[in-house]
Amino acid sequence: MKRLFLLTAISLFTTATLFAQVADIVPADPITLPIHKANIGRIIFMTDTIPAAKCTEADILKELTLTSESNLSMRAFMETSLTNYQHRLAPNLTVEQLNQGNYQFTFYVDGKQLYQENLHKGAGYARNKNGRTTLGIKLISTLHEDMWSRYLFTRFMVRGGGEDALTTGTHVIKIELRPYVSIPDVKVGDIIAQGELKVIIPIIEVKHKAIQPIAPNSGWAVSTETYNKQLITDLNEKILQNKFKNISGVVVIKNNKLLIEEYFNGSGRDSLHDPRSVGKTFASAVTGIAINDGFIKNEYQTLNQFYDLKKFKNYSPKKDSVTLKSLLTMSSVFDANDNDDDSPGNENNMYPTPNWVQFALDLKTDSSKQAYESWNYFTAGIVVLGDVLNKSVPGGLDKYADAKLFRPLGISKYKWVYTPQNVPSTAGGIQLRAVDFAKFGQMYKNKGVWNGKQIIPQNWVEKSFTKQLALPADVVGPGYYGYLFWNKTYTINNKPYETWYCTGNGGNKIFIFKDVPLVIVVTATAYNEGYAHAQVDKMMQNYILPAVLK
Repeated sequence: MKRLFLLTAISLFTTATLFAQVADIVPADPITLPIHKANIGRIIFMTDTIPAAKCTEADILKELTLTSESNLSMRAFMETSLTNYQHRLAPNLTVEQLNQGNYQFTFYVDGKQLYQENLHKGAGYARNKNGRTTLGIKLISTLHEDMWSRYLFTRFMVRGGGEDALTTGTHVIKIELRPYVSIPDVKVGDIIAQGELKVIIPIIEVKHKAIQPIAPNSGWAVSTETYNKQLITDLNEKILQNKFKNISGVVVIKNNKLLIEEYFNGSGRDSLHDPRSVGKTFASAVTGIAINDGFIKNEYQTLNQFYDLKKFKNYSPKKDSVTLKSLLTMSSVFDANDNDDDSPGNENNMYPTPNWVQFALDLKTDSSKQAYESWNYFTAGIVVLGDVLNKSVPGGLDKYADAKLFRPLGISKYKWVYTPQNVPSTAGGIQLRAVDFAKFGQMYKNKGVWNGKQIIPQNWVEKSFTKQLALPADVVGPGYYGYLFWNKTYTINNKPYETWYCTGNGGNKIFIFKDVPLVIVVTATAYNEGYAHAQVDKMMQNYILPAVLK
């Protein structure tokens, strides 16, 4: 009897000690709603993010027919807040240290785990993670809001294989939610909520998926080379079924001839496509021409040779030494990073201002940066480059680019977007036909030559296609950066195929392959969508490259 009492006492002491170790570190919202109490540990699905206080059992989806017009939200009902769950994992960490972690999402289709992601610490507000005991987020929305949750679901669908797994018919999607901490190492806790939803994928009839015949008068000789037409037919079907979304054009040039020309979603050969930051690379091309013509000495000229930098805010001697090359390689010392929403130099802070050049030159410098060492995407810096060109070349950038680049390429149908100062926007404001974007790419493939004439100096093409900096893998994936050109390698049938390419918001691309005679253009309008670039990679990897490579 004494032994039983002793064991009980020890057990109670151990439990009390354990409870003391994992007692809440922050006060969580009280659980008062009946629907919350009835669903702790459960994820429910709805067509919209209905506030928990207004949510009823009738709002909970049992099944969803998934179409391009569908909306889907989820709400997780938890016992306590995320931060308190994290505290149980790592009792010695402070709230600030716990906030360096976040939720882990795991996605299943029909019982098979397809995708798992530890959310970046910046997803969601710390105050919500500290206090809230429910998580209500949108997964799919026809309003296309800029939300981390939508991008997460897109990564599951595109990168994680959800799109491929959800074939025509009925499936079950399951989501599991866990907490994780990242200090000192990543540690993941047990499931805090989970839920399933039956999803019905309807049959989408596609009538005109056949390869589109190439009409005459494209400005290209038409290729007679063979390729895998079934793969391109399959690609067309995927685009028409909206499996690949908002694609407007695919053009393939092989051995300097037009091999494939496909248009979708109301687009045609004469459509002017808005490829956003693809236009930045045109600024690089004009810079090379202007240097060759002697209007700019070289890319090592500094900004103080074009501007009185002391007239701008936050003057620093470091600004005097900023070179055109550091702008071309996205490696200047300005306190700017478009991939950081909190960066003072983020492009979204530039657009509402009345003078974009002044916005850029007013920025502080970052003492932690050294030119040519750290890569940070800096759109405003390319606006400055465009302004330098505009004031340096005869007649301004508009007329000079027309005379020296577009007309020699046989391009007459194009459209610039302009800055508030009426200067062509090199932030990404040139619109062309898809077959004309291909001319730009083929000119680089030809080492600057078009129709026997040297348009861009060969040495400028070589510099542009030099791996100036490694790209940060955690932001854009493995690859390199040249003079406003990106570099990556696709692997097809276990063989590497290196490409230099221009890329822009929405999934717009011009690919120039290094060792095979290919130039490929993809135009798209998936602006600000998380799937935009990933789906083009998938198109290239699974359809376009296997179809045209031998």
